[in-house]
Amino acid sequence: MGGAFFWGAVASSSLLLGAAVALVLPLHERVVGLLTAFGAGVLISAVAYELVQEAANTSSDGVAAGLAAGSLTFYAGDYVIDALGGDDRKSMEGKQAGGVALALVLGTVLDGIPESAVLGLGLLSGEGVSVAVLAAVFLSNLPEAASASTGLAKSGWPAVKILGLWAVVVAVSAFASLAGYAFFDGASPTMIAFVLAFAGGAILTMLADTMVPEAYRLGGKAAGLFTTLGFAVAFGISSLD
Repeated sequence: MGGAFFWGAVASSSLLLGAAVALVLPLHERVVGLLTAFGAGVLISAVAYELVQEAANTSSDGVAAGLAAGSLTFYAGDYVIDALGGDDRKSMEGKQAGGVALALVLGTVLDGIPESAVLGLGLLSGEGVSVAVLAAVFLSNLPEAASASTGLAKSGWPAVKILGLWAVVVAVSAFASLAGYAFFDGASPTMIAFVLAFAGGAILTMLADTMVPEAYRLGGKAAGLFTTLGFAVAFGISSLD
């Protein structure tokens, strides 16, 4: 169980890294946009080859229901968080000033929990953590934290408070990975398939709702190239995993 917590913390630690880089070395929005596009491509590959495909290989019975449930859950959660003031939590322009800290935390946690839970779930097979999923979570978190931290700094948040926010999210993500391991130990193949597909559906909805639009808005047309690059890199890692 300790391994699940550890790997969840490792994967999400890039949130702190991305925030620290953005606070020390201000990043141009185009750079953040292209990094976000790269991260989106990485996650798309992880969903296709490490989540949905693995779910189908485990049991085809729970895949469709899992995808639908994950997508609807993220959509509903994101809708509530937006209403609480977390709508622009990833903005670089400082639009977070109108939101509240709780909404920002909840929104960021909502984005990251499915990915972290899958890391813990993957350890149940006894084959160790999936390098592809670990890389996907780590790489996709970097631009997310950099973008949001830049905006939070512009909205008046001190650096200590910003880093504290990401530290909380890292801790929650680590516990989510632990929960994925503990709660589903001994679960049926259909349940495992459902959970993997659930995570895939939630991540795909998050990508379409936040990461891809932000990548294109900040990075321009080259975002498509970097999304494909991210997909190719993650696919290569997945092939070696």
